[in-house]
Amino acid sequence: MATHKETGAPAGPARDNDTASPASSRADTILNAARTIFLAHGFSAATTDMIQREARVSKSTVYAAWPTKEALFAAVVQRECGQFAHSLRHMEFESDDITRSLTTLARAYLNLIVSPMGLALYRVIVAETPRFPELGRTFFAAGPEVVAGIVGQFLERAAARGQIDVQAVGYTTAAKLFIGIVRGEAQLECLTHPDARPSAAQIDRWVEAAVHTFVSAFVKRPEAN
Repeated sequence: MATHKETGAPAGPARDNDTASPASSRADTILNAARTIFLAHGFSAATTDMIQREARVSKSTVYAAWPTKEALFAAVVQRECGQFAHSLRHMEFESDDITRSLTTLARAYLNLIVSPMGLALYRVIVAETPRFPELGRTFFAAGPEVVAGIVGQFLERAAARGQIDVQAVGYTTAAKLFIGIVRGEAQLECLTHPDARPSAAQIDRWVEAAVHTFVSAFVKRPEAN
């Protein structure tokens, strides 16, 4: 696949943010710092000391909101998943063109899961879930289950317009099939090529193949005269 390398920049000088920000802004600062540390080091190797230094706040400030490292990681997962779900719910679709709408959905989902953040989060979850099952359950409930629900609602509206027929499997299963087709090859290839990024053209090819497969199976065709 066509790829390009990623680059990073060093962090700026540290300063204390404890009294410089209101509570909501300070919480975002801590969550941003926690995301950076967890994704860079993994859940087990990350420490609250690392996070409070990255956030430039006191350890008591972190513990006041999240009493354990597990609770802080869960908050990071829920926020990241919630932001994507919010954007997905507010997408505008072509109500008269099911293929174009599915393409919009697939591209948004694929761009997220093969992004550096999406891949790093997935790696951390998969690596840590055997030791911390609740982390896996939190991710599944906040991410894949929510996305499947949103896609299922979209398919239900499309069925009401007579564009699609998923009665054989139901809306929820059809939604999960669609998500699985979109994710499958793309996510696996990106996970096994950690130093590369897929090109926009490669993402388009993955999206087109997934949508074509799903449409061929479920989208109703006009009856021939």
